[in-house]
Amino acid sequence: MSKKVELANYSTLPERTGQVFEMEGQEIALFRLTNGDVHAIENRSPHPKGGTLADGLVSGEYVFCPVYDWKISLVNGQVQAPDTGLVKVYPLEVSNDKVYIIV
Repeated sequence: MSKKVELANYSTLPERTGQVFEMEGQEIALFRLTNGDVHAIENRSPHPKGGTLADGLVSGEYVFCPVYDWKISLVNGQVQAPDTGLVKVYPLEVSNDKVYIIV
């Protein structure tokens, strides 16, 4: 059974800048894109040496790992070739200026 947990106010989310939230011991990076979409991914680089993603550069529907420059889809978490890996993505719902994560 899934539940909705409120994370943020949509109207106060900056565009193209990751916001970090902690939920159940996991860091989640929330991104608002220039087209208005909001995406949530785990705030962990899939690179073997690790790192975080919230400070990464956002371009379109991708975030670039700030340390290793890996291109990662905010839609499905897939690392783009030539690199490989996967980041967990979280389903969201936006309603009445609130952003909810579905857990």
